Amino acid sequence: MSIIKLAILGGDPIRKKPFALRKTVGAKEIAAVNEVMESGNISLFFGSPGDFFLGGPAVKKFEKKWAQKYGFKHCISTNSWTTGLMTAVGAVGVEPGDEVICTPYTMSASATSILFYGGIPIFADIEDETFNLDPAKIEEKITARTKAIMVAHIFGHSADMDGIIKVAQKHNLKIIEDGAQSPGAKYKDRYVGALADIGGFSFNYHKHIHTGEGGLIVTNDDALALRCQMIRNHGENAIEEFNLKDISNVIGANYRMTELQAAMGQVQMDNVEGYVSHRNELASHLSKRLGAFKGFTAPAIKPGCVHSFYVYAMKYDESVYGVPRDLIARAISAEMPTPENWEQEILVQGYSKPLYWSPVYQQKIALGKKGFPWNQNPTVKYEYPRGLCPTAERMHLKEVLYSPLIREAITLEDIEDLARAIEKVISGIVELRDAKLK
Repeated sequence: MSIIKLAILGGDPIRKKPFALRKTVGAKEIAAVNEVMESGNISLFFGSPGDFFLGGPAVKKFEKKWAQKYGFKHCISTNSWTTGLMTAVGAVGVEPGDEVICTPYTMSASATSILFYGGIPIFADIEDETFNLDPAKIEEKITARTKAIMVAHIFGHSADMDGIIKVAQKHNLKIIEDGAQSPGAKYKDRYVGALADIGGFSFNYHKHIHTGEGGLIVTNDDALALRCQMIRNHGENAIEEFNLKDISNVIGANYRMTELQAAMGQVQMDNVEGYVSHRNELASHLSKRLGAFKGFTAPAIKPGCVHSFYVYAMKYDESVYGVPRDLIARAISAEMPTPENWEQEILVQGYSKPLYWSPVYQQKIALGKKGFPWNQNPTVKYEYPRGLCPTAERMHLKEVLYSPLIREAITLEDIEDLARAIEKVISGIVELRDAKLK
């Protein structure tokens, strides 16, 4: 029997002191934004051919700086990563009725960006270790209608890009990399984002760096870059200017980043490597401590990969202790201070539910009320049943616990407190199990 009473059962917690809040804006960001404000040029895009079709000086400088730092030929900024994904889908030529294979274990925009061009999301299951798309499961989903693969580097670890590229090349498919959670992450010593055709990153406030809202598309393909630049900024007005032969998918968008956002991004991007290094240091300490606790599996890091740790996603095996994931997460969290925001949460269960559980896919109603785009292939019966992607469902329902605490402003001592909380709960697991809490 444990002689230390668990906090969830009325004992004293391991820690009461709140965790420090991450400060995302400093003097350099303020100075950069003020310089733009004083210029009076908050945005310099024009939706017609000319010097400002590609934006103002801050936007162009930000794009060039990112391209040079991370080794991409082209960077195209957008006002969000959702619009960046939509732009990439349009640029690779997705048309109504085309199928795009994607992961169900990601944020909703990875799939809805496909719907906006009339593409049909086809969900493939994920790997057990990295939670990313399984190349073998992708292969099973390919049909004559498949146009592309949407890959999300979830939680900050790269997908198996060699395996995915091999499948794509075999079937002549485009690859879009959703690196929203993975700036600075590497796959076999290469930065993710444009390991294949096209990809990019998110800059909203809870990502590694932020511009308020914002996104950045990266590609090494000249033709894809031009199409992205046109989709971003009313490309129908520049068809003759750029002598575009294929004019599909370039009409009518305004996905432009402002000079304010770009100025902030130029400053923030200098922090990426330091942030990734710090997060890896924190994660390494917690992983070493978890190695001593049965029932918990630390995040995998594949050889040659650099994890960027958007969050720290571990796995929990309920069968080891006979205590449900929900209860053990509550017990560990009870040993820690009450969070003030999402980034101070101790343990969150499951990440997002499999996307195909959403009414959008269950009812097949997205754009309009008549079943578009699924009705574009009337001979195909598209279904999204429970059990479609069993590994993703198991991770959501039973195994994954993630902590957003792997952040700037968090110290090794803070992470040690989390490890101590896990250790304490395990030492009192019999009492926790016998308490039969709801």
